[in-house]
This record gives sequence, C-alpha cells and structure tokens, in this order.
Amino acid sequence: MKRRKALILLQIFAFAGIFTVMLTGVSYMMRTNGDVKDRFSGFYAERNDTLDIVMIGSSPVPSYYAAPKLWGDTGIAMYPLASNVQRPAAMKYLVQEAEKSQSPGLYIFETRMFTMEDEGLRDNMAYTRGVTDNMRYSLLRGETIRALVPEDAEEGRLSFYLDIMKYHTNWKMLFLPSEWANVAYHKKNPLKGYEFKDEVGPQPMPDCGGAAGVTAIPPEQEAYLEDLLKFLREGGRDALFIVSPYGESLEEQRMYNYMEEIVSGSGYPFLNLNNCYEELGIVFEEDYADYGSHTNAVGAEKCTAYLEEYLLGHYSFEDKRGRAAYASWDEACRLWQEEMETARETIRERIENGEYAAVEEEE
Repeated sequence: MKRRKALILLQIFAFAGIFTVMLTGVSYMMRTNGDVKDRFSGFYAERNDTLDIVMIGSSPVPSYYAAPKLWGDTGIAMYPLASNVQRPAAMKYLVQEAEKSQSPGLYIFETRMFTMEDEGLRDNMAYTRGVTDNMRYSLLRGETIRALVPEDAEEGRLSFYLDIMKYHTNWKMLFLPSEWANVAYHKKNPLKGYEFKDEVGPQPMPDCGGAAGVTAIPPEQEAYLEDLLKFLREGGRDALFIVSPYGESLEEQRMYNYMEEIVSGSGYPFLNLNNCYEELGIVFEEDYADYGSHTNAVGAEKCTAYLEEYLLGHYSFEDKRGRAAYASWDEACRLWQEEMETARETIRERIENGEYAAVEEEE
C-alpha cells in the first residue's frame, strides 16, 4: 500500500513538473513579440560570464549605443538590458538578474527617466511590464513584481506573476517559427540588442546644455537613486551613470546637475552628454530619428564613438576580439557594418529630400 501511494505521489509530481515546464515555454512564446522581447531573450542567450558591460535603462540605451561597433573597435562586449520608458525602480533588480549568468566589470545606467515622477510611470503598467514580462520566471522576478506593482493594482498582481493571463489571446504566436526559439526564452540577438533607426526628425540644438544650477528630481526617484547607489556600493560593483544627449529643457539639465552631485558624492562618475555636443559632433537637425528624443544610426555612431573613448580612457578592459567564444560578436559587427552602410545612405537621401519622420502622438 505504501509503495502504491508513493508511486501515485511520484506520478503527480512528475505530471506537475511536466505541466509547469510546458506552461512556462508556452507563456514565453505568447508574450508579445518585438524589440524588447528580442533584446531580453538575446541577453539570456549570451554565453555565461562573457559580458564586460551591462547597460541598463530606457529606450535611449539600444538606440544611442551600438554594441557591435563598440566590440569591433575595442573588443569590449556590452549588452543593453533595456525596455521602453523603464522605471528607475527596476534597475536594482535588473542588476541582480544580469548577475545570474554574467559577471560584468561595469554597469552603465542611463538616467533620463529619473526626471519623471514615478506615479505617472506607474499609472501606465505597460512600462512595468516591459521589465517584468520580459524576465524569466524566477523568485527574483516575483520580488521585482512585488516592488513595482502595487497590491491594489487595477490589473492585479496575479496577471503579472502569470503573464499568460495577459497574453492568452496571442495563441497565433505558437505558429510563428521565430517564436519557437523563445520556448526557453533563449534566442540569439544578431545585433546584440542594438536597434537601428534610419528616420530623420530634426530639431534645433538645445541652448541649455552645460547650464549651471540645480533642480531636485522627484523625491521618490531620489530615493530609488540612493537605494541603487547603496546597493552598488555594498556589492562592490563598478558603475557609470550617463545621460544621452537629447532635446532637453533647462529644468531637466538642472535635474541632471542635481543627480550628478548625488552620484559623485557616492563615488561614481556621472557623464552628461548634453554638456558635450561639440565633442560628440552631434547635429540635432540630422542625427535624430524623432525630433530630439532618440538618435538615428548616424547619431548612434557618434555617441558610441564618444563612449568608446571615455571607456578606454577611464577603464581597463581586455580586448577579446578573435577569441572563439566571441565569434557571434564578430558576426554582429560585420552585420552592423553592412546595415550601417545602408542606413547612412538612407539618412542622407532623406535629409536631401526633406523626408522627415511622422510625429507620433503621445500615449
């Protein structure tokens, strides 16, 4: 009798395990496809302990900085763990997620979102889902959800824990060959997370870059920043805080000055590229895809080149070009060079023809 009960229990556990594995794979596949999903699953596909830098932040990260170019010029492997309108509250958890498989020598944090009130970001839970719905299932993912999603959230926390509840109507994804690579959420990203943009959306260069004075950032964001800095210090992690150049306002520039005081006071460097327009060689009328918010491929090439110089001048990274373990990075650089040549031509033609990007309505 005891053996029979044990056998029944074993069968129950085996069924539960198989069901869980299948449900997990289906859930990954049914998550809405797109650049963010491809970027996260691409991160999980990177070989363990091969990344030198993990760059965390919002949409500027994958559009301003071309990891394949950085690799081709320096042999530094950098991957962007970024999502659209990423809430700063998520950064600490993404560091922990990265360290499950990687041991980067440096984290780079793009800080534009620290100027925005978290309440406004929290009201649109799509910004939260950009992180939580692109993480693999784990205890840390549950912790991240508890930190980012209020208990009284309209959608309810359960739909965040089991995101298949949100995406159950995406059953057609199961018939896409490209999505079968996501059954384990482990799909190589050919351009290492970089997002090509060949549109042109001009705007005048801001006249507040380099301006002095400080304005406090929203208090909840300051608390998140202080918590992140404490977390980094206690873990002995090296970090660089960066602001990508864009059509900022004077108030935003002063907020970055305020952040710089906090970050520098904690012993970390703060690099505001809005103070470096001339050194960057950035041309606001030509190098942006959407009127000063995100660079196109030409602007990204300039920002990446500047970041390369900064990294080589302030850090010591081993050049890993030519190593067998990094063959996919050599291929990513080759692909980037091919697509970059086409993008330059497209951007040049659009400027000559006055063919500018459509203005998207705000959500």
